Amino acid sequence: MALELQSVNWQITRNEQEHHTDKFFSQELIVRRGQLFSMSLTLCRSLGYNGRVTFTASTGPYPSESAKTKAVFPLRNRISGTGWGAQLLYDRNNVLSISILSPANAPIGRYTLSAQISFEDSETTLKLGTFILLFNPWLQADSVFMSNCDEREEYVQEDAGVIFVGRPGYIGMIGWNYGQFEEGILNICLSLLDKSLNFHRDPATDVSRRDDPQYVGRVLSAMINANDDYGVVAGNWSGDYGSGQDPRDWNGSVEILKKWQTSGFRAVQYGQCWVFAGTLNTVLRCFGIPSRVITNFNSAHDTDKNLSVDVYYDPRGQPMDKGSDSIWNFHVWNEAWFTRTDLGPSYSGWQVLDATPQERSQGVFQCGPASVVALREGNVDWDFDMPFIFAEVNADRITWICNSWTGKPKKNSSDPYTVGKFISTKAVGRNSRVDVTNNYKYPEGSSQERQVFKKALRKLKPYMTFVPTSERSLREEEQKPSISGKFKITGTLTVGKEVNLALMLKNLTSDSKTVTVNMTAWTIVYNGTLVHEVWKESVTLSLGPSEEIRHPVKIAYALYERYLKADNMIRVTAVCEVSDETEAVVERDIILDNPTLTLEVLNQAQVQKPVTVQVLFSNPLDEVVKDCKLIVEGSGLLLGTLKIDMPTLHPRKQSQVTFEVLPTRSGTKYLFANLSCNKFSAIKSMVSIKVNE
Repeated sequence: MALELQSVNWQITRNEQEHHTDKFFSQELIVRRGQLFSMSLTLCRSLGYNGRVTFTASTGPYPSESAKTKAVFPLRNRISGTGWGAQLLYDRNNVLSISILSPANAPIGRYTLSAQISFEDSETTLKLGTFILLFNPWLQADSVFMSNCDEREEYVQEDAGVIFVGRPGYIGMIGWNYGQFEEGILNICLSLLDKSLNFHRDPATDVSRRDDPQYVGRVLSAMINANDDYGVVAGNWSGDYGSGQDPRDWNGSVEILKKWQTSGFRAVQYGQCWVFAGTLNTVLRCFGIPSRVITNFNSAHDTDKNLSVDVYYDPRGQPMDKGSDSIWNFHVWNEAWFTRTDLGPSYSGWQVLDATPQERSQGVFQCGPASVVALREGNVDWDFDMPFIFAEVNADRITWICNSWTGKPKKNSSDPYTVGKFISTKAVGRNSRVDVTNNYKYPEGSSQERQVFKKALRKLKPYMTFVPTSERSLREEEQKPSISGKFKITGTLTVGKEVNLALMLKNLTSDSKTVTVNMTAWTIVYNGTLVHEVWKESVTLSLGPSEEIRHPVKIAYALYERYLKADNMIRVTAVCEVSDETEAVVERDIILDNPTLTLEVLNQAQVQKPVTVQVLFSNPLDEVVKDCKLIVEGSGLLLGTLKIDMPTLHPRKQSQVTFEVLPTRSGTKYLFANLSCNKFSAIKSMVSIKVNE
């Protein structure tokens, strides 16, 4: 008589605790590779001494043993080796208790497990079900192993965090809900891999290569953006987001990934760099690849691989849309942690992955993985996308003034120190900023930094003669400017208020100077995209020998009100001419503060007990604020997002709204809120809630 299967017990609770997957909301067994997991089979009768069991584990549409996507292995009394194996713990009362081991380099993904049972003269094949196999940063044999417990907890298990934004000298942060353990997110992440171009071209090879975090990371860097494929997020830096959602309004990745799935895998509108990075961070941590979000301030976008970024102005102070290089106030990417078998152990550890679509790599908008250690040493000829990322943190900024008659540009200044400032990430266990600039480059101005720069330039342009900045400045001594300038903030920078600055001009010579100053102010998007000119002024100023003067600049709210974008950024520029020669270009990006949005937790938080949260918002303007929408989300506190219409606010009045959240898990959880209305956009707030059992 054939043996029949009566039940399978995947022992989910025990296995997921041992495999650190117990935070996932899933009915399916989720385990990590290279580590034993337990299960039991209840048969219609005992297997006895004559029975033999052979298991088959397979993943992907075309499983094969040669591609490592299929394994056939017998049930033995003891597991030997590091490949797939099954060990019989006991056979009692018709129940087989079994331990199964996967290799530490098995492809990740959903596996089907079946058993072929030979008993006396009969053979029976039993379909046992499916389980999901993930990377294992707890296991030394796994290429994503991370030995530091606190770092592993942060970079794999933490489902909320902060992302740094702003500009050098004005660094702010926004909260982000990664939510990698939320119900359905793991399945969405797996479907991401199956939607990739690599899978569509060659499914068998693609699935077999999912053993390698280097390969998986590169595929994900392409799939998080919607260019070229069925990717998740469509980028938009135009300042016009009418057909979708303003990138600043997102609070996290969960809503984005779910929207992508429910729309039939159509691109979610819209994202900018921190949205791409936040979403990629969710997917990497979900798969078990340790990852973190990195912000680079004054980030260069060098399109021609010459390690310089050219910025153009006309003599009237107008920024010119000339050339394709740019400098972003900040740019956000990811680092993922794994070994680089292709480069050697010295270059393992943190690897840059960037999902923001900037430049094509191998024909696709993807970027990385690039070894951070290799970037610091200027090895721009190595895989992957090293020249582009090296330039983001190291390029020189060159300012050009174009002749108003001929259009011919003339070099005004060169600055080797502006690009790649305050490279930042969240601290382990705290929401404070850690500066990781020294991971990417030697200290600015040091001989090592310039040597690495020259080395990188030689590798990119082997036959180009490079003149170091110090020598260049000596040769251009005669062109040293006769005046210098800077913009100084003289009042509070707040949306709804007049912007008050002072242009400080200094005569660097012992002769009197007459200076013609052409000034403009534009609202901008953080990547430097010009939105609208909101103010301009031309003045002629007299400077005595070595004199410094102060010229006030006032930009009324009425001038910028309609054109300010969610970044709240304005770029003020002054082109200073002496005797029809441009002597100085002074530029400053300013960020205006939004009014405060306050979240207050009104009672003690406990699992499965409602918690009341109060929202306070004051209208600082002398006019009515309407169309106020509050969007709230938080993993372990809310299922999905909560959207609340807030009442119209009269001038100088305060609004107060309460709502409830229902904690489903204990520990410190974060609630993220975003308020947008007709006068303000993307006012952010976050609050931590300690949830007791």
